[in-house]
Amino acid sequence: MSDANADDGARIDRRAFAALLGSAGVAGLAGCAGGGSGTPDGQTDAGGGSGGSTETAPLTVDGSSTVYPITSDGASVWNSNPPADDEEYWGPGQYDIDTDANMADYWAGRYGFSGEEGQPPFLVNVGLSHSGTGVTKVMNGQVDIGNSSAPVADELPDADQSTLDTFVNHVVGVDGQPLVVSRAVYDAGVTKLTGDQLRAIYKGEIENWSEIPSYTGPDREIQVVGRAEGSGTDTAFRANLYGSADEPIPGVDIRKGQNQQVQTLVANSDNAIAYLALAFVQSGGEVPPIALEIDGTTYSYGENLSAKGYPLSRDLHCYTYDGTSEKEAAFLRMLVHDYGQATFVEPNNYFKLTQARQEEELGKLPDPSEQS
Repeated sequence: MSDANADDGARIDRRAFAALLGSAGVAGLAGCAGGGSGTPDGQTDAGGGSGGSTETAPLTVDGSSTVYPITSDGASVWNSNPPADDEEYWGPGQYDIDTDANMADYWAGRYGFSGEEGQPPFLVNVGLSHSGTGVTKVMNGQVDIGNSSAPVADELPDADQSTLDTFVNHVVGVDGQPLVVSRAVYDAGVTKLTGDQLRAIYKGEIENWSEIPSYTGPDREIQVVGRAEGSGTDTAFRANLYGSADEPIPGVDIRKGQNQQVQTLVANSDNAIAYLALAFVQSGGEVPPIALEIDGTTYSYGENLSAKGYPLSRDLHCYTYDGTSEKEAAFLRMLVHDYGQATFVEPNNYFKLTQARQEEELGKLPDPSEQS
């Protein structure tokens, strides 16, 4: 399977249109999104679990910018609630789902939710921050689902085991973080680094591109870009490359909180190196990916970044807290199902869950009222 599997124009247009729908949906939620805690008078809780979300309140999600494209695109289409004959955004027959219901009506309806004709039974509002914020907010009841690109134990290293055990980990996809460099560095010959070279760069032991034998350009200091401390991407990078999420990396010159910011910085620089989520990298673009050689194996974008031995591969998490409510389960079931994997995970250049992992993740969700 290729890492880059969404290059055709139809899918790019589709993501852009979904983002437009999402913006409109989120704008309509102003003043009503808040946390999911509590049940207003005259409303009934749709099914216990984290946040105590009510039937009419939106489902709220926040956290990792890496997981954001999956949940945001999912929310955009959910909020637009396309009909069953819309094969671009729904088309349930393509996924062996027997229904003539609109998209959100089908997934929410499996848990007994219903809404006015054409409108989703409840809206989904997705915020953007980073992993540490996401897991903290879901723990504090400020949102229903916390997006994270690192395990909660790494994001909350001071939490006791009983607190960690209260989180429910829902894996919705897999990311293999490519290394990227500025276009000028790539064009000067740096198309691959070894694991030792990468570790030395982030430790501050290699500070100039001229110290890399393949580099043929002018003398340039290396601008080492890292993610914000507390982000899941930074946590996973340290844990996977150095064996500890707490490993100091003093060579970092600048940190950015979101993948989008890193992408822009590297694109506007002539000497940078960074690591990025798959969704933000395009071969041949302004932020070119480079290969990484570890223990004799070369891992390259578009080829084998999902391999078990690739040190920058990690699960993408949607955490709930103190159980998983039926409202949360409706949205998560949609993401984990073949439909969500093909529509929201794969087009964002992430790896789909294997069938065994899909079954494992579906087994964590409350049983729906009907079976597909």
